[in-house]
Parts: sequence; structure tokens; C-alpha cells
Amino acid sequence: MNFRLSHTLISLLFAAAPLVSAQAQEKVLNLYSARHYQTDEALYNGFTQQTGITIKRIEGKEDELLERIRNEGANSPADVLLTVDAARLAAAHEMGLFAPLRSQLLEARIPAHLRTNDWFSFSIRARVIIYAKGAIKPEELQNYSDLAHPRLKGKVCSRSGSHPYNLSLMASIIAHQGETKAEEWARGVVANFARPPKGGDTDQIRAVAAGECAVALSNTYYLARLMRSDKPEDRQTMDRIVVVWPDQKGSGAHINVSGGGVLKSAPHREAAVKFLEYLASDQAQRYFADGNNEWPVVAGVKVSNPALEALGKFKADTLPVGSLAMYRAKAQMIFDRSGYR
Repeated sequence: MNFRLSHTLISLLFAAAPLVSAQAQEKVLNLYSARHYQTDEALYNGFTQQTGITIKRIEGKEDELLERIRNEGANSPADVLLTVDAARLAAAHEMGLFAPLRSQLLEARIPAHLRTNDWFSFSIRARVIIYAKGAIKPEELQNYSDLAHPRLKGKVCSRSGSHPYNLSLMASIIAHQGETKAEEWARGVVANFARPPKGGDTDQIRAVAAGECAVALSNTYYLARLMRSDKPEDRQTMDRIVVVWPDQKGSGAHINVSGGGVLKSAPHREAAVKFLEYLASDQAQRYFADGNNEWPVVAGVKVSNPALEALGKFKADTLPVGSLAMYRAKAQMIFDRSGYR
């Protein structure tokens, strides 16, 4: 082979290098996830099987991941952030981490109130009221507002008012009723505490079942998990409580979401968009429901989760998720002023 021919071949190889690199990039997705569920493995494997794109995952706590992405800046390898709770997704938006995204598929499948212009909801959890069987008359506990009624004095358990689940609920109350009524409600609930707020949602469920208090709030995800447990004590816990779908004659039960978006720094943007669109597919939506006890956001997806079926159908609040984010800071201020800590 003479020098001229070798030089030509080398030139062709270098010319093709960017194409090879681009193709390689499309086969990788760097996912930062605050979802810590083993059942999500099937979700990720399904995407790889469909697309051939390998998911490289970094898991961590929500605030830690947000800070990491911000510190990495333009050099961040992260393509997609997945997390739970609208307030946390809103925090990522406020930090300028997400890139605006237009997708006909996502806009067609995900209802408008469950998406913004840069992040999307992929599953739903509802925040419901629970009470101990025989401790409360059913007609006395039908709405969130009932939690503040003086007849429940000394009977309410709660997790911290600073937790995103409670902040999102308070944000929805502000959006529907205004700050004044929202603060009246918070002060009424605080007056009804059986003990200072502590623990997570599962702790509140167990406290009600054990008689430590009579009433509490919980996300449905935790209830369904206990319902599907093989442990006798978990089944006994659920046998001792009643689940109430609040505000069914009004705005509907408050819902929260799990969702995500493509990051501004995403080095594999095409793969990132494909991944979000995959999460809105029937297959992925069933994974959320059957594997992790969350309701699909896409209408008409058939699920086979016995716990979700047992919880039954309900009227959900259709307040836009962006509104939950809008009132997040005010929600925290109201809780602080009312002593809901």
C-alpha cells in the first residue's frame, strides 16, 4: 500500500469518527434517579430491550442529586433526572436544571395538568386519610378540612410539615382556598396532634393501627405496599384501619407524582427523549402500577395490581402540578407559623 492510499484511508477513518461517536452516544443513557425501588429494574430493562440503549444509573437522595447536577454544571454526564414529588421536580426547574421539551407523544399521552414545559409526571400517588376502625364515625371524616375540626383534638398523627408530601398538600389547599383558610386549617390540625410530628407515612399507618392516635394522612403507595406484604403483621395493620378518599364531593383527592425531565447538560439528548417517551408507554405505565403500587398517568392502561383494585376508584384533584410548585414556599411559611414542624 503506497503512502497516498494509506493517507486516503486514514482521512476516511477520521471523517467517519464523529459519526461512530454519535452512534455510540445514542446507545447510552445516564440516569440520575431518586427512585429507590427494586421493581424499577424491570422498567429499565424493558427500555434497553426495546432500544438497545444501556442505562447507567446514579441513585441518591433528592437534594443530593440536585446539588450534584448543579455543581457538575455544563460538564454533568446526567441525561435525565427522575424523582418523586412535584415540589422536588419544581426545585429542579427553579435551579434551571431541566431543558424545555416538546414531544407530541408525551403531550398526547400525559394529561396537561400532569406536565409542564420541561418536566413530566409518569405515575400518581394520592394522599388519603386513614383512621382506626371504630374510633371515628365515617360521616365525621370525609374531607381534608375535617382534620382540623375540634372533635379530633388529641387524635391526629402526622409526619413533619416540612416533608414534600405535606408541603404539596398544603400548596393545593392554598391554590383552592387561599392563604388565610389554609393557615386556619394548619393551625386546627396542629391543635389536634396526638404527638409531635415524626416518622414517615408507614409510621403514621402503624401508629393508627396500634392506637397511638386515631387519624393520619398517608400516600396510597405505602398502603398498597402493606396490603401486598407477605408479613402477617402488615396485613393485621391494614385490617385495623379504614381508608378515606377525601373531598370526593369537592375538588377530589390530592395527588402527587413521580416524574422527570431531560437535563440541559444532557450529552445524550436523543436517548433521553426516547427514555421519557418510553416511560409514557403502556408497558412502562404497567410497571409503575403493578410493580410499584402507583397509578398510571396515561388513561386506559390496564393494570393488575390487587392492592390498587382494592383501594378502588376515586375522584382525583386536577389542579395543575405547576400550581403545587408555585405555592411550595408559601406552604412552608404557613406550616412554620402554625407550629406544624
